[in-house]
Amino acid sequence: QVQLVESGGGLVQAGGSLRLSCAASGRTFSSYAMGWFRQAPGKEREFVAAISRSGGPTLYADSVKGRFTISRDNAKNTVYLQMNSLKPEDTALYYCAAGNRYLPPSNALRYDYWGQGTQVTVSS
Repeated sequence: QVQLVESGGGLVQAGGSLRLSCAASGRTFSSYAMGWFRQAPGKEREFVAAISRSGGPTLYADSVKGRFTISRDNAKNTVYLQMNSLKPEDTALYYCAAGNRYLPPSNALRYDYWGQGTQVTVSS
């Protein structure tokens, strides 16, 4: 069992930056691939970024590539999402997820554990 708690969301102007954190409980954090997803009002949840168990391979949605960076610190049981050059269309509730099901990293069904989300609002 893994519990995930996101933090770091807030209100920021377009062009600004935020760093989201996702703290995981339990001793098995390093055995899980991690992902970030987001959901805007009236829209489906969408993939943002994913990182392997070791922190090596990463994957990004085209919409955030070059602006967002996912990283993890297995010693601190934490995964991060550095978001730069934010746009109003990045406004959403951001979730972190942990899991290892044999599915692509961008597929939400890969992940068994989800946090409650942290709100990111980007004003124009």
